[in-house]
Amino acid sequence: MSTRLGELVERLGGRLIGNADIEVVGIAPLSDASASHITFLSNPKFRGQAAQTRAAALILSPPDDEVVGATYSGARIVVTNPYAYFARSAQFFASLNARVAPHGIHPTAAVDPQAQVAASASIGPHVTIEAGAIIEDACVIGAGCFVGADARVGSATHFYPRVTFLAGCQIGKRGIIHSGAVIGADGFGFANEGGAWIKIPQTGTVKIGDDVEIGANTSIDRGALADTVIEDGVKLDNQIQIGHNCHIGAHTAMAGCVGVAGSAIIGKHCTFGGAAMVLGHLTIADNVHISSGSMVSRSIHEKGQYTGFYPLAKNADWEKSAVIVRNLPTMREKIRQLEKTIKSLGNNESEEPNE
Repeated sequence: MSTRLGELVERLGGRLIGNADIEVVGIAPLSDASASHITFLSNPKFRGQAAQTRAAALILSPPDDEVVGATYSGARIVVTNPYAYFARSAQFFASLNARVAPHGIHPTAAVDPQAQVAASASIGPHVTIEAGAIIEDACVIGAGCFVGADARVGSATHFYPRVTFLAGCQIGKRGIIHSGAVIGADGFGFANEGGAWIKIPQTGTVKIGDDVEIGANTSIDRGALADTVIEDGVKLDNQIQIGHNCHIGAHTAMAGCVGVAGSAIIGKHCTFGGAAMVLGHLTIADNVHISSGSMVSRSIHEKGQYTGFYPLAKNADWEKSAVIVRNLPTMREKIRQLEKTIKSLGNNESEEPNE
């Protein structure tokens, strides 16, 4: 399906320069776009490529338009954030071609009579929904999903096939959970007695806000006593582990294989690169950005970018090295003072009169 360029701008905003009646069928990269596509420029280093693209229209910023506009022959959509505009455009084109899930409950689904399923929801093949669960309007529960007792799934939330959403868990509106994710498994809680492990019952739940996306095979453990909380707008990539009683602030994003140990509190608008690790019971402030592979071993109270890489060593050796590294600023100042003292002594000797 296609749309008029003018219609797209009316829907999403921006300043259109060029023919509003051009029909476009989708969005494509600068190098691959044809005369039926729009494309975008979000990095100034690709200005030369943008000027040569065959796309029908180009999304770009005002500074880029001043440079590229004179040489690019197609229409231009000038916006302050081309990458965000690209994302919204891609959503729009995807919606034009999206398959609409049929309303109703598939004959092979097992839905407890005491569960509540909205008439506009779509319940796929071999889904299990236990007693007391609530599935709200326009939800899509894909094939083979499990929704436990007293769980609640907010309106327009989409579970891809084989999501496990255990008893008492909640997710808000417009959520997306990808295949293989497990929400509400027991947290890792054990007490040691005489070398044996005694299980601590995990009686909390998982509470997830609106507009949250959770990647494939990601696990979010239920709380031990209180709840594990994922606030609005959080984005979690594939194969992430969130431990029990964690609290993840709104609009925080984590790349693949991040691990967050139990009872960590993470602020709003944070980002975590792939395979970053956060130890338990730490607090991380808002707007903190952790580099890929970093180990967060202490609380962070100031916003900013943090990176922590260190070679593997025996723990005792590592602790000794860590102490030395921590004291390097003090050691450097002492060395500077010693250098000044040595230089001063050398100057004094050179100034002494010859006998």
